[in-house]
Amino acid sequence: MSASHPVIDLSRAPGERESWDRPRWIVYAWSVCELLLVTNPWQISSALRVRVLRAFGAHIGDGVIFRPRTRVRFPWKLSIGDRSWIGEGVWFHNQAPISIGADVVISQETMLTTGSHALHRDMALITRPIRVDDGAWVTTRCLVLGGAHIGVSSVIQPYTVVRGAVPPSVVWGLPNDALPTAVSLRRVVRDR
Repeated sequence: MSASHPVIDLSRAPGERESWDRPRWIVYAWSVCELLLVTNPWQISSALRVRVLRAFGAHIGDGVIFRPRTRVRFPWKLSIGDRSWIGEGVWFHNQAPISIGADVVISQETMLTTGSHALHRDMALITRPIRVDDGAWVTTRCLVLGGAHIGVSSVIQPYTVVRGAVPPSVVWGLPNDALPTAVSLRRVVRDR
């Protein structure tokens, strides 16, 4: 880093456990249950995963499918609407709330993270919620950052980094382009 940005002593950085919102014993109990029943790579019951998440405060609608190796940092900050599909290896790093609508697909290895740090100040934790509206599809290996809002029926291309607002009914981001672009779904259908 340049001289204008001094090195921050990370042992003094504020924010440790700031986002927990629950007593330590609940956070630790969740960590054990997550490891054994949610993140577990075996094809155990999706319904069991949902029951465990609900027991720890997640709001999960009917017919939601949770595949193996899913991670949820804080289930009490997760809301998922009816009939949504959560793919294998999805990681909800939700230090702030994540709200997923109904009939949403979050595909394999996608990460949704609500946290960041005050880089040039003191590395304090900064959190912003994420919202994914009904009918959206976040395809494989995307990164959805805090403050993102994905509109109704939008599709996020593989390997896209999502920041800010994605309009409804668009295909967003192209894996090999430097900047995301939006294409109307109507145009995609018409051009076939």
